[in-house]
Amino acid sequence: MTMIKKNWLPILVGMIYLLLIVFRSDLALAAWENSRYYLLEMVQILPVIFLLTVAIDVLIPREWIVKRLGSDSGMIGYLFALAFGSLSAGPIYAAFPIAKTLYQKGAKVGNIVVILSAWAVIKVPMLANEVKFLGPEFMVVRWFLTVVFILLMALVIEKAGVKIVAEEEGIQAPVAVKSDYCIGCSACARKMPEIFVMQEGKALVQQDLSLDQEQKNQLALVAQKCPTQAIAVRQQE
Repeated sequence: MTMIKKNWLPILVGMIYLLLIVFRSDLALAAWENSRYYLLEMVQILPVIFLLTVAIDVLIPREWIVKRLGSDSGMIGYLFALAFGSLSAGPIYAAFPIAKTLYQKGAKVGNIVVILSAWAVIKVPMLANEVKFLGPEFMVVRWFLTVVFILLMALVIEKAGVKIVAEEEGIQAPVAVKSDYCIGCSACARKMPEIFVMQEGKALVQQDLSLDQEQKNQLALVAQKCPTQAIAVRQQE
């Protein structure tokens, strides 16, 4: 039952495909062709995005991101986020893991909104094609109005106090490893063998943990350095 709840979406898609095969084989074939195209695209793009998120997490200090994209970054932060999103490449779904990594390293919600919105609608390659087919005047006016409303949207979302849901909110144990994210690099087990062990190529948490303050501080650093953000630490009240 737990597996069904966890994978309800692919199961639902599979059931829809089966119904289409039985009742409308022509639609099933068309759907499969579209799915195959996007799956191949994702296979080509996602490894690059994974490497980029790892590079952001490992190579860029948290202080650097907080200064330029954090809560006190002001208008400079919005402009930096706008440039980051505009100079990006790839489909919008590639932006989500990057946005999550930036948020976990201190970027505020408003700047995440700006990055995602700019990535979706005002990327430089998109603007170049827009000039080619619709003309420079149309592109400039559309770009200006889009930027205004992106910034407005970011401000409204910030003022409304909208939060990005942290996965660790649902964790009951002090620390857990998300097995779907773990790639078996064993870095956590090498740094804190008293907490993490490797089993069948995945990191697991030792049972009956009792952590002192020094271990909690070290654990937070280990979780932050995990290349796939597979370690979730429950926030203590």
